[in-house]
Amino acid sequence: MPRSPSSVVSTLLALASIAATLSVPLAATPAAAAAATAAPQLVIGSDFPDPDVSRFDGVYYAYSTNNGFGNVPVASATSLTGPWTRRGNAMPTLGAWASGGLTWAPEVFRRADGRYVLYYTARSRTVGRQCIGAALATSPIGPFTAVGTQPLVCNGGEGGDIDASSFVDSTGARYLLYKDDGNAIGQPTSLWLQGVAADGVTLQGGRVELLRSGLPEEAGVIEAPVLTKVGTQYVLFYSLGGYGGDGYQTSYATSASLTGPYTKAYRSLITTASVDGTVRGPGGADVIRDAAGDSLVFHGWINNYSARGMYVAALGWAGGFPVVRGSRVRTEAERGTLNRCAIRSTTTASQGQAVAYIDYADSWVQLSVFAPRAGSYTVNVAYAAGFGDAQHTLTVNGGAPTTVNYPNTGWETWRQAPVGVTLAAGWNTVRLTYLSRWAELDYIEVA
Repeated sequence: MPRSPSSVVSTLLALASIAATLSVPLAATPAAAAAATAAPQLVIGSDFPDPDVSRFDGVYYAYSTNNGFGNVPVASATSLTGPWTRRGNAMPTLGAWASGGLTWAPEVFRRADGRYVLYYTARSRTVGRQCIGAALATSPIGPFTAVGTQPLVCNGGEGGDIDASSFVDSTGARYLLYKDDGNAIGQPTSLWLQGVAADGVTLQGGRVELLRSGLPEEAGVIEAPVLTKVGTQYVLFYSLGGYGGDGYQTSYATSASLTGPYTKAYRSLITTASVDGTVRGPGGADVIRDAAGDSLVFHGWINNYSARGMYVAALGWAGGFPVVRGSRVRTEAERGTLNRCAIRSTTTASQGQAVAYIDYADSWVQLSVFAPRAGSYTVNVAYAAGFGDAQHTLTVNGGAPTTVNYPNTGWETWRQAPVGVTLAAGWNTVRLTYLSRWAELDYIEVA
């Protein structure tokens, strides 16, 4: 006989809900209970922090923060997944204004005259803060020669400026993005947009603040801005938190206008937890837009936190919002299409609601989820079962059903049941249907 969840729930203790993971819509299709998810791939297994990657004439070039390989280490490959070959130090001599040892987060692009422009961060001898400089070269591997004798951007009163990147709008206008280093002087940090001429080194007009730190998980730090445009929407990627451990992560904000306002994602795009610990402290991300499929490159701690290697993951766009393969994305069950079941409010569930009364042969919950590439994924079903073990069937796009087993947890005690699935690229339809006994659904996460 079907149970009455509302009466049962009122008699039980409320427990903490499962920890959240990611952002935007997701993806799925069945296979088996053993997951076969494509995690982000480590492609440079030695120190290569804050990677910037560009493709020139069919070859990918990657640049990183300084380390034992020089001021601006550079590597190249014919494929994003490698093999990568280190090509030395792209900028042997810094600008006259800069001291060595703190050369961070480079960015390289090619302008119309065929010359390559490098943005780099270094310590100003005069100001004593990190500032942004520019350099030019005739080859993507350098050597780059500093432009002028002064930094391009240097606002000591806001703690300095770091993490420059370049963006060209659909109008052809070029912009410089960067972060003020407010956290260096105990202030909030902001991400800025500054117009530049086609040469990349002549500032034009005033700057515009795009985003400011303020959320608890940011710990006063947002940085490493990278901007791209998907359809009519601007997507601003950035890192948040302290870079030194697992708490560092990559998020994004969106806007219908270049200059904002930008709305931060509800959950970060990639965290240590969202990739199930396969990358530690994923941050310093760069977006690669390729005809064959987009990718995200970023760093993560390796070798017992002694170095940051470079990772690559497939990137897709669910209605203009980013989805990274291998990083969990959550869809709330109550936002799906429901048949002969109902939404129940409860403080223990994610966002305060769950789907209950999935008690009949024709009771089901149907969700639309997104896959950045076709292939194997894992659907993690968050559930609570109170009167013994329960079961649902899971189908994707109307295919063959897979049985999902829910070991008894007790009502309001949410757990996850993983199901290995195969997804088509793009949107997929996942349906969970009653099979035996009784379980409620909170959400699904797909990675």
